[in-house]
Amino acid sequence: QVQLVESGGGLVQAGASLRLSCAASGRTFSSYAMGWCRQTPGKEREFVAAISRGGLSTYYADSVKGRFTISRDNDKNTVYLQMNSLKPDDTALYYCAANRGPVNRTTSYDYWGQGTQVTVSS
Repeated sequence: QVQLVESGGGLVQAGASLRLSCAASGRTFSSYAMGWCRQTPGKEREFVAAISRGGLSTYYADSVKGRFTISRDNDKNTVYLQMNSLKPDDTALYYCAANRGPVNRTTSYDYWGQGTQVTVSS
């Protein structure tokens, strides 16, 4: 089992950048594919980005492609989401997630963090 703790959210203006971090417990972090998803009130959780166990493969939602970058440091048990050129539509609660299965572009993950709020003002 793995526990995930997100940090780095906040309130920023449109066009700004933020970097989210997700620290994972345990000694098997490198055995999990990792992802970021987001959710706003009244809407379903949506996929944002994912990264394979070794970090060689990454996937993005069309809405964030070219603006967000997912990365991981297996020595630090941490996955990151660098978010540039933020838009008001990016406002959401961002969740870090871990999957024992293959990396995927869905919201189907085995473990979830509590989320960190990102608010982008216009």
